[in-house]
Amino acid sequence: MRLLVTGGAGFIGSAFLRRTLRGNTYTALCNADKLTYAGNLENLPGAAGDARYSLERVDIADAEEVERVFASFRPDAVVHFAAESHVDRSILSPEPVVRTNVHGTFTLLEAARRHGTPRFVHVSTDEVYGSIDEPHDADESYPLVTASPYSASKAGSDLLALSYAKTYKMNISVTRASNNYGPYQFPEKLIPLMIANALEGKELPVYGDGQQIRDWLYVDDHCSAIEAVLHKGRAGEVYNIGGSRALPNLDVVRRILEATGRGPELIKYVADRPGHDRRYAITSDKVKRETGWKPAMEFEAGLAATVNWYRDNPQWIANVRSGAYREFYEKNYAGR
Repeated sequence: MRLLVTGGAGFIGSAFLRRTLRGNTYTALCNADKLTYAGNLENLPGAAGDARYSLERVDIADAEEVERVFASFRPDAVVHFAAESHVDRSILSPEPVVRTNVHGTFTLLEAARRHGTPRFVHVSTDEVYGSIDEPHDADESYPLVTASPYSASKAGSDLLALSYAKTYKMNISVTRASNNYGPYQFPEKLIPLMIANALEGKELPVYGDGQQIRDWLYVDDHCSAIEAVLHKGRAGEVYNIGGSRALPNLDVVRRILEATGRGPELIKYVADRPGHDRRYAITSDKVKRETGWKPAMEFEAGLAATVNWYRDNPQWIANVRSGAYREFYEKNYAGR
């Protein structure tokens, strides 16, 4: 099987590629990535030396470039991670999220349609359901209620993918995951930012009262679920993927302080984000029932492993913050 992965240098995409490169399921793996600020080839140690792996530096919203990749690589399946995924950035500048998340997804779907690509998995987020009051959890039929340009763009791309499954009879599934965490995550999301700042003795900015509730999913568990959907999921279906561990953000921050040996005096409460959703909550019953998947990592163990990884890799943090990882690209991939 020839697998095309978009956004494979990002946090979740690179975890998925590391997983697939460890196995023997795929004969060829192509990573199509624009290598924006959050795309880091240091997230893929050893990939360049694997004969099955290739990199295409491509903007998924560029139809000509996407067509070139599909025509030359001829994928049997696509797993589409590539997205502008930071809510704060989408609020400050909405245009890039719409271009990449909506138009980029459209461009990929069109290429897959033209080339008759047998399988397509579109990776999305539980943020499309919006804030959910207790005691309710969203299943796959729950209404979409978006509060930011990011979540709106993902909801739009979800519906577009599902429309292609229905109208063009394409074998497309959509996954919606809860908040991911783990090694190699760019330090702007909650857990990696708090870990990096705590390790350096810097302030930990907490939005509002810190009582926003998120369900936490270890990135490797997310990747195993995506692989299960890729091989066992049904066309035109949505699959929620959650970690079944919902915690207030402030609770997570306090656990990170404890794990890093820092005190609560580092917490700094800041003005809440515009349109900040209060509670995300999903049920993963469908993906468990239809594919047999279940999460393997308990949150406490996953957080400890994540803290240890960031503690052991200070140069990675320094590199992504300075942009020095681009030197890695020029050294290892220039001209390929």
